Amino acid sequence: MTIQNIVRLTTLTVPTAALLVTLLVAEAIEAPVVAAGTAAAPHDSIAAPHGAAADAEVKALYDAEWAWRVREFADPDDDMTARAGYLPHVDPASQRRRFAFWQSKLAALNAIPENQIAAEKINAAVFRTVLEAFVAQQKFRDYEAPFTSGGSFWGSLAPRSGLDGVAEYRAYIGRMRGIPRYFAEQVANMRAGLKRGFTPPRVSIEGRDGSIAPFAVADAENNPFYIPFREMPPGISAEDRAALRAEARIAITKSVAPAYAKLLPFVRDQYIPHARTTLAADDLPDGRAYYEAKIREFTTLDLAPEQIHAIGVTEVARIDIDMHETMKKTGWKGDFPGFLAFLKTDPQFYAKTPYELIARSTYIANKINGQLKYTLGLLPRYRFTIRPTPAAVATFGTGGNGGLESCVMNTYNLPARPLYTLPALVLHECSPGHSLQAALALEGPNRPELRKNTYFSGYGEGWGLYSEWLGIGMGIYETPYDEFGRETYEMWRAARLVVDTGIHRMGWTRQQAIDFLSSHTALSNHEVTTEVDRYISWPGQALAYKLGEMTIRRKRADAERTLGGKFDQRWFNDTILGLGAVPLPVLEQQLDEWIAGGGKNPNAEVSRAANATSAASADEKTALASFQAMLEGLGNRDKAAMMAQLLPGGTATLMRKGKPVHMTFEALTGQLSQPGPQTHEERIHDALVRVDGDVAIIWAPFEFLLDGKIDHCGRDIANLVRVDGRWLVATIEDNGNSDCGQPK
Repeated sequence: MTIQNIVRLTTLTVPTAALLVTLLVAEAIEAPVVAAGTAAAPHDSIAAPHGAAADAEVKALYDAEWAWRVREFADPDDDMTARAGYLPHVDPASQRRRFAFWQSKLAALNAIPENQIAAEKINAAVFRTVLEAFVAQQKFRDYEAPFTSGGSFWGSLAPRSGLDGVAEYRAYIGRMRGIPRYFAEQVANMRAGLKRGFTPPRVSIEGRDGSIAPFAVADAENNPFYIPFREMPPGISAEDRAALRAEARIAITKSVAPAYAKLLPFVRDQYIPHARTTLAADDLPDGRAYYEAKIREFTTLDLAPEQIHAIGVTEVARIDIDMHETMKKTGWKGDFPGFLAFLKTDPQFYAKTPYELIARSTYIANKINGQLKYTLGLLPRYRFTIRPTPAAVATFGTGGNGGLESCVMNTYNLPARPLYTLPALVLHECSPGHSLQAALALEGPNRPELRKNTYFSGYGEGWGLYSEWLGIGMGIYETPYDEFGRETYEMWRAARLVVDTGIHRMGWTRQQAIDFLSSHTALSNHEVTTEVDRYISWPGQALAYKLGEMTIRRKRADAERTLGGKFDQRWFNDTILGLGAVPLPVLEQQLDEWIAGGGKNPNAEVSRAANATSAASADEKTALASFQAMLEGLGNRDKAAMMAQLLPGGTATLMRKGKPVHMTFEALTGQLSQPGPQTHEERIHDALVRVDGDVAIIWAPFEFLLDGKIDHCGRDIANLVRVDGRWLVATIEDNGNSDCGQPK
C-alpha cells in the first residue's frame, strides 16, 4: 500500500483530494462482476443517439465536482499542483454542507441514462463509485473517528523533503499557521465520536499518542516540520531562504509545537482511555449497516461478510498446501509450526543493520529491472529511489510503502523484518508494483483530473500482489526460503478475508485473529500484531488485496486459454496499467474487450514512436531538430522567450505545474538569461517524436542544471506546428521534479 493513500484516507476520512476506494471481486462469482447497487449493462460499442449530450453532462459534473473539491480540501493529490496555503475546515457544518453537495451530484449523475453515455463510460463509473463512497462516509459521520492504528490527521502534515520553490514554501508556512484551528476542529469531532461510542477500538490505538510527541518539540530546527527548510533547492536565493526560514521558525514555535503539545494530552489521557473496548464494527452505532456499507465502499460489490469469509477460508487452504510443499524443499524435517518458529527466530534471516536491509532491497530492485523488458512492453522514464521509512511513522508502519518519488523500506525493529519476504515486498511496493505504477500514471494519457487523483485499492493493491506472483517467472525468488516468503505474503492477504470478517461480523477476539495469522504465515510477531490492529481499526479495507489479484489472474487465465500462442504477457500487463486506477468491474470489461480484439499490443503507436531515432520520417527528424535547436543552451525561462520569437505577436504559453502561464514580449531578440550569477544548462536526450499532418508532439526527458548540479529533472512535452514548411514550437509543458538524484 502506498504511504500517500494510507495518510490521505485516515487524515480526514473523506480524503483531502483523492479517495482511497478499495474494490474487489471474488473468484467464487462465476458471472461478470457487477458493482454494488447497479445492474449489469451491456457494453455500447456504438454511441446512443444522445451520447454526445450525455457525455457532455457527465464531464460537466465531474469537472465541477473536482474543481470544488480542490478548493474545499486545499490539497489536490497531484504532484504537478502546488498545495494551497491553508488546511480544510472539518467542523460539523462543513461536513453537512459536503454531504448535501455530494448527494446532489450523485443524484444528477444517476439522472443521466447509462445507455446514453458513450465516450465517458469509464469516467462515469469512476465518478459514481467515488460519490457513493463520499455520501456513505458522510452519512455515518466517519469524520468523528479521524485516525486509525496506522494513520492519523496529525502525522501527514510535515513533508519529508524539500519543496519546489518560494511559493510552495509560503503555502507550507500558511498551512502550519492553520494547524491550531484545524486540530481544534478535529478534537471537537473526536469528542462527539466519544460521546456516541464511535471510536476505533482502544486496543488498536494504544500507544499511538507517541507519534505526536516529536512534533511538539518547541526548538523549531529540531522539529520535523523544519525538515523542508534544511533541504531547500539551490534555485531559491539566499535572501529568500533566510526570510522563509525565519518565518518557519516563528510558525513552528508559535503555532505548530503548541498545537501538538495541546493535542498530546487529549489523545493520551482522554481519548484513548475512553475509546470503546469492543472490537467489531457491528458494535458501533448502527454497526451492522455501517460494516456492510464499508464492504460496499471498499469492494463496490454486494457481497455479505459471510461470503467473503468463505472465499478466504478456501484460499487459505489452497495456499497452505503450497507452503507445506515449499517447506519440504528447504530440507526441513520437522513440523510446520516448528518451521515457522525457525524462520521467525534464526538470525540468518534478518539484517544486522539498516544499511544491509536497504542494500538487499536495492539489489532485488536492480535484478527486477533486468527482467522488466520481458514483463512489460511500455516502461516509464521516471525513476524512484529506495529509502528508509520516515522515523515518525516507522514504529507502527508496515514493512514498506511504494510511491512515485521513493519506495521506502522499514528499518525500524530489524528483528521484525525478515529477509525472506523482502523479494515479494520489493516486487509489490517498488517494481513492477506501486512505484512503477505511479510513474506510468504520471506519464500516461491525459485523463481528467478526477481519474488522475482517484485510487482504487482493488486495482492498485491487486496489481501489487499480482506483481509478487510475476516475480516467479522473473526468477526473483532465489531460494525456497524466498518462495516461502512469497507464499507467506499471499497467505497474509488471503487470511485478511478471514480475519476482517471474523472480527467485525463473527465475534472473533483480537487473540483469535493474531493466532490465525501467526499460525498460517511466517510474518514476525510484531508484523502480525500491527496488521491485526490495522484490521480492527479500519473495517473492510483489507478485503481488496487478495480479491483484486484473483480478478487479474482469473482474467489472465481467460486470455491464455482464448488466445493460445498469441498471448503475450507484456500486452496483457500493459493493458491493465494503461487504464489507470478503475473499478474492478471496469477492469474486467476492458480486459474482455482486449481478449476479444485478439490480445494486441495496446501501445503499438508509442512503441513506433520509441524507434524515432532509427526509423523517423523526414518530418519527424525536422521537427526534432527544430525543437533541439530551440532548447540548446536555454533554461526554462528562455523556452518561453524563444517561443515568443517563433510565434506571431510575440506571445507564448509555458506550462508550469500543469497550469498555463501566458507571456507577452516586445521586440525580443537574442536570448533571455536568468538573473544572477548562476549558469544553467538543460540536457535533453532520447526524445520521442510523433507527427500527424501539420502537428508534431515531442516527449523529451531532461535534466536541468544550475552551476553544474542537477536542480530538477523530468520531461518536456512540446507541441509544434508547421507554418509555411517550417516547424514552430507552440507550447511546452515542463513536467519537472526536484528529486532527480546525483548528476551524471
